[in-house]
Amino acid sequence: MERSLETQVSQAVDAWLRWLPRWEPATHRGRLAPCRRCFGSPVLSAAGLGSDVPHGVQHGLSTRVKTIVDHAVAVYTARNLPMLQGELDQQAARNRARTYRPAEGLEPEYEGLPLDPEPQPGAPFLFTIAELAQQVDADVPELPALSDDAKAALRQEVGLADDYANLVGREVCTLLLRHRLRIQSAITQYVEPQIESMLEELSRSLDSPFDPGDPPLHRGERDQ
Repeated sequence: MERSLETQVSQAVDAWLRWLPRWEPATHRGRLAPCRRCFGSPVLSAAGLGSDVPHGVQHGLSTRVKTIVDHAVAVYTARNLPMLQGELDQQAARNRARTYRPAEGLEPEYEGLPLDPEPQPGAPFLFTIAELAQQVDADVPELPALSDDAKAALRQEVGLADDYANLVGREVCTLLLRHRLRIQSAITQYVEPQIESMLEELSRSLDSPFDPGDPPLHRGERDQ
């Protein structure tokens, strides 16, 4: 039996709450570009996760909720949009032909994120995971071309799928409002203490930039 949308949202929040105690602030260099999945997301607004919440925390929830919307649209497409479903089936078969699929099978906290970190200035990578995946893609045959009439019909079905995705998305956001209190409680319990600890450590390092064990500098050494 298909689970109701309300049940799916509740279970997604439950799974995110089970993961949240394992979250730790990232210590690596952050990316310059905002996450397209999370930036300005109405899902995160409905959940009460504002811009002051670390992106890793946001991404874990937004990805789980996106999976719910994607599944609902997939069911709707299979039942009502045969041409779009045919294109998706062909694309799925093409994807299965790829021998290297680094973006598949990831945990929700990592889905949709760039495969490679930002390169350090003056230190380019010898190779990147994204480039390796692109090389494999180049060996897979392209999908057959469509006629103008087929393209027009396909665009119409894509529009219907988008409309349905927006409908489901709005309903999901409404359901998320019911979980805001426990989401905020978890942020207070697991996230805010870690952020406060980082700020305290930063404050101490700014107040005492030198190691307490270092010998004091003489005036001449300070002036050099």
